Amino acid sequence: MKKMVFFFAISFLSAFSLAPAANKETLVIAQYGDATTLDPHNHMEIITGIICDNIFDTLLKRSADLKIEPHLATSYRLVNETTWEFILRKGVKFHNGEPFNAESVKFSLERLANPQNKLKSTILHVIDRVEIIDDYRVRITTKHPHPYLDALLSLVGHITPPNYVKEKGPSYISTNPIGTGPYKFVRWLKDDQIVLQVNEDYWRGESSIRKVIFRPVPEMAARVAGLQTGELDLISSVPPHLEKTIVSKGRSLVSKVPSIRLVYLAFDNTKGGPVADKKVRRAIAQAIDVDLIIKNILQGNAIKLGSPLPKEFLGHDPKVRAQPYDPNMSRQLLAEAGYGNGIDLTIHYRSDTAMKEIIEAVGGFLKKVGINTTLKGYEYGTFISLAYAHNLHPAYLFMNLNGTFDPDATLFYVLRSGQVWTNFTNPQMDALIDRARITMDKETRRKIYSDVCKLYKEEIPWAFCYQQIDVYGANERLNWTPRADGRLFVFDMSFKR
Repeated sequence: MKKMVFFFAISFLSAFSLAPAANKETLVIAQYGDATTLDPHNHMEIITGIICDNIFDTLLKRSADLKIEPHLATSYRLVNETTWEFILRKGVKFHNGEPFNAESVKFSLERLANPQNKLKSTILHVIDRVEIIDDYRVRITTKHPHPYLDALLSLVGHITPPNYVKEKGPSYISTNPIGTGPYKFVRWLKDDQIVLQVNEDYWRGESSIRKVIFRPVPEMAARVAGLQTGELDLISSVPPHLEKTIVSKGRSLVSKVPSIRLVYLAFDNTKGGPVADKKVRRAIAQAIDVDLIIKNILQGNAIKLGSPLPKEFLGHDPKVRAQPYDPNMSRQLLAEAGYGNGIDLTIHYRSDTAMKEIIEAVGGFLKKVGINTTLKGYEYGTFISLAYAHNLHPAYLFMNLNGTFDPDATLFYVLRSGQVWTNFTNPQMDALIDRARITMDKETRRKIYSDVCKLYKEEIPWAFCYQQIDVYGANERLNWTPRADGRLFVFDMSFKR
């Protein structure tokens, strides 16, 4: 079947070319879906963030070795537990000629921080105010002590031109972005392509790659086919069974990196039903042989976790182990919960990645213990819309990429009640997460997060969780090294001579 799908993709590409033939100045990147917006403040998705990273700059940025460095800011310091001071870079201009200065920082960050703007990105609601000291110096005051504001600003604090945003309004800027970044926006043909052109006046110098085209290609076989024909230069989320196909014709290669990306089967316990019962959640967890999924479907490209925190994160507790595979115990737990005859369970998932094979395997395991599953797959855009609306009850396979490398940005946004990606509620977990995010002492935070991991093991908000090894396909002409945070900065890439 896989060969037939791949043959169809090749035939499709022959009739409808994905992109103009590759040339020495144009980079074509295929992602598994289209952006939802180009307003950098109104999303919380990886695909959209990757595109915005190349149009906009942030005050701070993670280097290739993932250390936080000054970017639009030249330096910064923590004045006290709630005040951070930033010295800004002079001589930078937005693509429309507006100057970058303290006013643009204040406008952008306070726009992000204000809940009344109803932006999807809620991460910087912690900011209370931004004070202009002079044209190139600002102080950011948080509502409470916040131990990793610098990491947040490197991830989501994109700076926008205040006059342009005020004049044009949120609807217009969502499809006509203006930043200070290395690439200028040219056009967006929905579900076809987003085109960026090099910023010749970029403050870091001019990129050698003159044009970037981002293409949404939901079907993985089509992405691989485009890479083989040279119509695509870079693709992500390559399923293991297609790795050999990528390298078979010598035009492309596979690149891998241990990622901080988590993939997990989450429960929604907020709307009642069987999964509101902890015994049922445990029964589901112990019915799934995650080791076999990693071995046979992912071909080893994952690390099973016992908690939501990989070893790179503060508070990771290696003593907290994943639920053991035990189908007999699953049946017993279902009976104890009053479901001796089994239950019906709907699982939602994205159909544009290897998740389809994973979720089908999960369905097979669950059927063996009397859990009848209905599997509902969606293309990326539809799935994200359902996630934003909290309409993935009672279970869903999800992916989280925490580019801050701080545990709070995982736990608060995917496990704390009432947050954008959360469909689980537990008062004790909420209290621990809330306490840790206002604690500046590192060792105290470590202990709190270890307690969160233990509570996670007890309450089972997720049936399983694994840390993904990201697999990319790249044209052999591209100089590029994948990053553990999944970000694609085209300025750092080049073509081989």
